[in-house]
Amino acid sequence: MSAAGPPEAGREAPRVAVARLRSRAGARAEVRGWVYHLRSSGKIHFLQVRDGTGIVQAVAVRGEVPEPLFEAVGALTQESSLLVRGRVREEPRAPGGAEISLEEMEVIHRAEGYPITPKEHGPAFLLEHRHLWLRSRRQAAILRVRDAVIGALRDFLRKKDFVCVDSPIFTPAACEGTTTLFAADYFGEKAFLTQSGQLYAEAAAMALGRVYCFGPTFRAEKSKTRRHLTEFWMLEPEMAFATLEDVMDLAEEMLVDAVSTVLETRKEELKVLERDLGKLESVKRPFPRISYAEAARLLKESGIPFEEGGDFGAPEEAALSQRHDRPVMVHRYPHAVKAFYMKRDPADPGKALCVDVLAPEGYGEIVGGSQREDDYETLVARLAEHKLPRESFEWYLDLRRYGSVPHGGFGMGLERTVAWICGVEHLRECVPFPRMLYRIYP
Repeated sequence: MSAAGPPEAGREAPRVAVARLRSRAGARAEVRGWVYHLRSSGKIHFLQVRDGTGIVQAVAVRGEVPEPLFEAVGALTQESSLLVRGRVREEPRAPGGAEISLEEMEVIHRAEGYPITPKEHGPAFLLEHRHLWLRSRRQAAILRVRDAVIGALRDFLRKKDFVCVDSPIFTPAACEGTTTLFAADYFGEKAFLTQSGQLYAEAAAMALGRVYCFGPTFRAEKSKTRRHLTEFWMLEPEMAFATLEDVMDLAEEMLVDAVSTVLETRKEELKVLERDLGKLESVKRPFPRISYAEAARLLKESGIPFEEGGDFGAPEEAALSQRHDRPVMVHRYPHAVKAFYMKRDPADPGKALCVDVLAPEGYGEIVGGSQREDDYETLVARLAEHKLPRESFEWYLDLRRYGSVPHGGFGMGLERTVAWICGVEHLRECVPFPRMLYRIYP
């Protein structure tokens, strides 16, 4: 369907992304997108069109446009796809600072009965229609922030001489414990979906010095909390010749850089999310650094029941993080509650040279890292203690046989980091298509 415009409409109208429309003020432009909302006020139609980069309002005034065009605009339905052409004018009150005086329109496809109407819908309904829910302003804003975080992380690590080395998805053994593995048949052999790319990144670090892997990881945790997904993305840098202090410095600098980039490039999206920018602007170096022993003492003083010697759960992490206006680093946890590959503290063998970075506002752990065990005999003993099959780790032991060095790294959960930056309560909104307990559709 098409609607003719005034004689001027025949002039050239180059295709322009909504995000760049303001630069075309005074000139004609074409926008290709979908009907986001239509509001009519007697003789005026206010048509909101989204194209993925933003939303622009196209205005049609009866008497200023041909009657067939005016009627066609009034008959549009939500999420119909179309082309609109007209003159761009600056409008400070409009999203993006510009709007279009409509002159021409072509409808590509008329949508009927779009299920996500402008009313309240429950999370189950929205997750069932996640493929359509992504079109809402809030969900699109979150995904744009996610993209900005990913870009910032990669740019930061590239400037620090890190090389991206992809790790495999199928693995022969556990990295973070054997109780949360998704098993798969691999041509007659048992394999697992990766819990972490760390062990492979360690191997690559012995070849390239500074590396990172970035991809999906899987945990078969039977948890329905807002903080858990069964499939999530993790960024994992590894450094040869590195100590725990080097690991903490890198994590701190990287998080500050990521937040700064989002503040600089995604202000409009943060506005859509109604994020308190002041809370993000407080994220500066240095981060508070406290030992596990000190953290346990603070919890007890706050009246929070906690038995020292165990790992922190969500309530403890929230209580500790809410004491600060920026992430807090808790280091040197009891070795018994941490993974087999973490090196013990020579000054206190009961502690691991590890760190968790807890995001403020109760978001909890977003980074977990450590100095890795670099001694061959010690690592062999750790594998036995954790009842892990040595034959699956012979290649990993080779890293300690041939040129072992002190080294370390961390894993950063992308969805948890995005949730914190966006001020979003549930991780399910921070990944395009969430995988959770009992949810694998769509």
